[in-house]
Amino acid sequence: MQANEGKALETSVDGKSYARIPLRTRVVMPDDDLDSVITEYAKGAVQPGDLLFVTEKIVAITQGRSYRLDEITPRPLARFLSRYVVRTSYGIGLGMPETMEMALRECGTLRILFAAGVSVITKAFGRRGDFYRIAGDKARAIDGPTKNTIPPYNQAVVLGPKNPREVALRVQKLVGGQVDVAVVDINDIGGNILGSTLDKAGERRLVQILGDNPLGQATQSTPMGIVREV
Repeated sequence: MQANEGKALETSVDGKSYARIPLRTRVVMPDDDLDSVITEYAKGAVQPGDLLFVTEKIVAITQGRSYRLDEITPRPLARFLSRYVVRTSYGIGLGMPETMEMALRECGTLRILFAAGVSVITKAFGRRGDFYRIAGDKARAIDGPTKNTIPPYNQAVVLGPKNPREVALRVQKLVGGQVDVAVVDINDIGGNILGSTLDKAGERRLVQILGDNPLGQATQSTPMGIVREV
């Protein structure tokens, strides 16, 4: 069966065509070593000139940044704030007490409260997205469980990765210097490059190339992939 059935595996940006090649893996666990996973599934698949993109989730998991729901005790503030988060079709975000609790821990209570306050005001004028613009990448990258999340992460919260640019540089050395690497947060409504070996223009282009989320968000088991110009 084709990897990520139903997803287009080729796209065009600025007149150039790119193949997006999903790399299917086993379920990555907290005791896995990221370099070993990359070596097992990606090192032999990349070619000079490719770009290897790795989801932030497996980077964070191998850094010990996933937490079972029963390990998290939300404070009353987390329960209160989570009730006002707009839930989307692609994920729960901070719309549950456990993910909001982790946002408070990661970003600080004052920053989350400020982001929430500004968001309430600007939504009244029809503007959206200010909460995450103020709360920052750490809040945006927090993943909660959904009905399609692969076990055991259907009962876990995964934070964003630490030092994603340093991770990208290390992985680039592992797979060969002629391959660029990016740690990405991509979903069905957009994307963000958390760290990479690209310049800013390259990161903007990569967001366009991956804009339709060719890896998927559910049971595909393809937590990394290759972009190759064709």
